[in-house]
Amino acid sequence: MRDIIVIAHNLRSAHNVGSLLRTAECMAVKRVILTGYTPYPIIKGDNRLPHIANKNHNLILKTALGAQKLIPIEHSNDIKTVLIKLSKAGYTLCALEQASRSIPLSSFKPPEKIVLIVGREVEGIEQAVLKLCDKILEIPMLGKKESLNVVQASAMALYHLRFYSI
Repeated sequence: MRDIIVIAHNLRSAHNVGSLLRTAECMAVKRVILTGYTPYPIIKGDNRLPHIANKNHNLILKTALGAQKLIPIEHSNDIKTVLIKLSKAGYTLCALEQASRSIPLSSFKPPEKIVLIVGREVEGIEQAVLKLCDKILEIPMLGKKESLNVVQASAMALYHLRFYSI
């Protein structure tokens, strides 16, 4: 089975985080790494003020529906360090983003070890992060809207990564 890690970078919505955790767990993602200012549930070694940790935790639980107990979750403020470490461990780093060098998700043949990076809905993933990625994957938009909610886009990408036949 393909080894998939999800990185959610600089998401604002705790509800999106919870839903992403649930989606990732359903697609047998190995672990989820929440980076930057992305809200995260209470984790071992949590050094946030208790009222902030509890508030984020409770908001995430509303949509995670227990997935936070079933999938390993990590947090790091510094995505670049995380990406360098995963790249050295043999993972292919793939951002889900609309960009000049993006390729359609449907034409991407996923490797055995892959990281899917998702980011801010309005501004997108920062250029500095995209430069560290091996591939940029895009879901073509056929309607008038230019983008999807981060969790719906992640679900589409994870389904492709998980079930693409080699």
